[in-house]
Amino acid sequence: MRYPMVELATGLGFIEGPVALDDGTLLFTDIGAGQIMRLDADGSIDVFADVQGGPNGLAVTSDGGLLVCNNGGMGITTMPEGFRRPDGSHGSRPVDPCIQRVCPDGSIEVAVASHTGGPFLAPNDLVVDEHGGFYFTDFGAVQGRVVDPGGLYYAAANGTSGVAQELVHTAAPTMPLTQPNGVGLSPDGSFLYVAETASGRLWSWAVEAPDVLAPGPNPTTANGATLVYAVDGYAFFDSLAIDPDGFICLATVRRGGISVVAPDGQLEAFIPMPVLDPAITNICFSPDGGTAYVTAAGTGRLYAIDWPRPGG
Repeated sequence: MRYPMVELATGLGFIEGPVALDDGTLLFTDIGAGQIMRLDADGSIDVFADVQGGPNGLAVTSDGGLLVCNNGGMGITTMPEGFRRPDGSHGSRPVDPCIQRVCPDGSIEVAVASHTGGPFLAPNDLVVDEHGGFYFTDFGAVQGRVVDPGGLYYAAANGTSGVAQELVHTAAPTMPLTQPNGVGLSPDGSFLYVAETASGRLWSWAVEAPDVLAPGPNPTTANGATLVYAVDGYAFFDSLAIDPDGFICLATVRRGGISVVAPDGQLEAFIPMPVLDPAITNICFSPDGGTAYVTAAGTGRLYAIDWPRPGG
């Protein structure tokens, strides 16, 4: 199967969180700059919102607002090979890690400040459900030999300064998720998918009700997650998106492209980017499902793929 693509922009920062809007514009985040950028249909790029900190995943709510996973700040460095990557620091930390909301009038507020287990460490990616709530991941943190693995949460989409419900924590062993990153829902909303970065694994849960996850139909782990797919070789998963036919499309770090995984766990395809980039960070789809947009953060490029699965 062919995946024709074009380069939309280059010379950008360490970019993430693409969201395609109905009017043809594309929003995405520049983590190092603390900004949400806008690519207009004519190819021009400007700053949509200066949220500060380290904005990562984005999602649009039903009232036209924008939810932002903000990790608080992230230092970005350039490697000798010329690729950008996080340097392991928090930068200046101008905001506390949280979920922000960019309101339709342009104002910025804190939508979710903490979760039932305490403060956030590094909110990463999110997906809004049909009930007006959203699932999101916290990537966690590493400080020397001390590792906080992060978590998975649910919150009301239009709340302000709310507390998110932690969904997955107690399990045997007590580290059920390791650096949870990408998160997405199946087209019918019946399954939730989460990609782990460190392990290169893709997990799923059956969605029983908003913020209620149940064991899947296949053999599961102690926390109810079903292992859908594990990457072969040395690579990691970043964020993900679900195409109109339910295929899970994972930004694959180190390998430089998108892994397309069928719901049954089979690798459908691997789509390499035309310019080598070890930090492919995210993917999203146009409202009609016919175009995929990919952020290549290591080289600061945006791509558009003519997607061969536009809804069936």
